[in-house]
Amino acid sequence: MQTLIKNIGLLAGIQETPKTLLRGAEMAEYHTMANAWLVLDNGRISDYGPMPDYPIPAEMQMVIDAGGGAVFPSFCDSHTHLVYAGSREGEFVDKIRGLSYAEIAKRGGGILNSADRLHNASEEELYEQAMRRIREILLKGTGAVEIKSGYGLNTADELKMLRVIRRIKQTTPIKVIPTFLGAHAVGREYIGRQSEYVDMIVNEMIPAVGEEKLAFYIDVFCDKGFFTPEETIRILEAGAKYGLRGKIHGQELADSGGVEAAVKCNALSVDHLESMTDRDIELLKAPQAPIPTALPGTSFFLNMPFAPARKMIDAGLPLALASDYNPGSTPSGDMKFIVSLACMKMGLLPAEALNAATINSAAAMGLSDEYGCIRRGCIANIFITEPIPSIDYIPYAYTSPTVRRVFLQGIEYR
Repeated sequence: MQTLIKNIGLLAGIQETPKTLLRGAEMAEYHTMANAWLVLDNGRISDYGPMPDYPIPAEMQMVIDAGGGAVFPSFCDSHTHLVYAGSREGEFVDKIRGLSYAEIAKRGGGILNSADRLHNASEEELYEQAMRRIREILLKGTGAVEIKSGYGLNTADELKMLRVIRRIKQTTPIKVIPTFLGAHAVGREYIGRQSEYVDMIVNEMIPAVGEEKLAFYIDVFCDKGFFTPEETIRILEAGAKYGLRGKIHGQELADSGGVEAAVKCNALSVDHLESMTDRDIELLKAPQAPIPTALPGTSFFLNMPFAPARKMIDAGLPLALASDYNPGSTPSGDMKFIVSLACMKMGLLPAEALNAATINSAAAMGLSDEYGCIRRGCIANIFITEPIPSIDYIPYAYTSPTVRRVFLQGIEYR
């Protein structure tokens, strides 16, 4: 059945000419139409136009009155860890008391804490917890999400996580992209034997993930205190043999060579970048370079420097934004708030931040041919807001619950 949405105060994120990735000055181009209508047909965006040209509804069409609200393409969140067991508010208090992320990790907290909890949780428990988070982000306007493993840190538990992600993918209308992140940290039983853990990832984990076809991408935490560029390259090359393209956590804690490793391995994206250098920016100017992805929620929650997003855009690079939703460093998947942080703390214009959180974040998942904009033929993932004066209101009203109705694949989600 077709759905015809009328009386749209502002139709936002329109693409007449398809572009799957925006760079530099292009990111400030965010096209809108005032007083519009939109047709959703068979799960896709079929047509749109101004209200003076409003089509006569067909007998079988469902007609929805937007009531002057804006219609936006759903957010695309290209970096999350939202399958996890329990919470880590105790570490939140440790941070308030002055302990750093690295200090908490050395004490057995951080990723290893989540790995211990996940080991003791069943697949059903993990699925039920994750689905509550999925519902949360859907109702806040996210329509596509990447979910990483990485709290297993042994073969059985990494596979358990990825099977939960597969079940989420099969049972929710959101678009889910699974990523294998066995190299998130060194498993507890391998502490002091990192090279043996890397061997296990390459020789045991990756073949098991590949044989079950549980992931689209492979990720490595290439940073100080975690995995070296050499180990990162070895792991990504092993993943490539099973069709897993690389994505890298890089330059979060230090200038650790993550961007250079990402470029060498033809990674799709390199994420975090809080410690990014001018040399990294030059490296990312190369053709087919990874998409730099900033995670401002992490900087906000950990009180860390923010990635130099303004400098990247001014240098002509693309930029994606993602939430990093996880229990330790960013317990939130609210992409509207991520857009606000990008404007307030990184110096992005609202148009730039919205493009980074939609079409470019879709590109960082390999989805931007069908997701992240209002374009005829694209998947009909949209949300309707309360009436707003302009797109600038979205990041400006940074805690206001402006999302009123959500549609995924053309069907309203409640």
